Amino acid sequence: MARKKQYNEEEVIKKAMGLFWRNGYEATSVRMLEKEMGINQFSIYASFKNKQGVFLESVKHYKIEINAIKEKLQKSNNGVIGIKQYFYDFLEFSKEGTLQKGCLVTNSVNEIKEDADPIVMIELKKFANEIRTLFVSNLKQDDQRVVILIEKQADFLMNTLLGLSIASKVFNLDQLENIIEVTFSNL
Repeated sequence: MARKKQYNEEEVIKKAMGLFWRNGYEATSVRMLEKEMGINQFSIYASFKNKQGVFLESVKHYKIEINAIKEKLQKSNNGVIGIKQYFYDFLEFSKEGTLQKGCLVTNSVNEIKEDADPIVMIELKKFANEIRTLFVSNLKQDDQRVVILIEKQADFLMNTLLGLSIASKVFNLDQLENIIEVTFSNL
């Protein structure tokens, strides 16, 4: 007879997500996960199979948490203004008190090694492409925008968002807002 879990999976995944968010995928060990999640290694393996399984569940939870600002962008009919608001919303979303944590996905991609786990990389790229697709659809709302440039502008915006995520861990709010304002003045 299987033993009943003595923990709530959603709660322990939320804790794991926070750890991955702070450290990235590669720098987070199973021992660190045990301590952060408050469960032993056996429970981690029984519920999630391995560190990769915990990370993939953490990314799913992250997507749920960020969904509010993604949905706002998805429902936006303001074109570039909607995208700009997403950047500001992202800064607010990625705050923990006065600390800026950046983006779980960006932090992980930034520290991941060349021979990274392909399943993890697929999930990270999938997340980034979801945001990029929203940028494309919002850029297409502007009838004056040249279609051939929309894909390039979406790439530029993704690059800026990734940079903003990293910069948010170092720069103050005024500097981050300057990045956003200059980005959109050139679009």
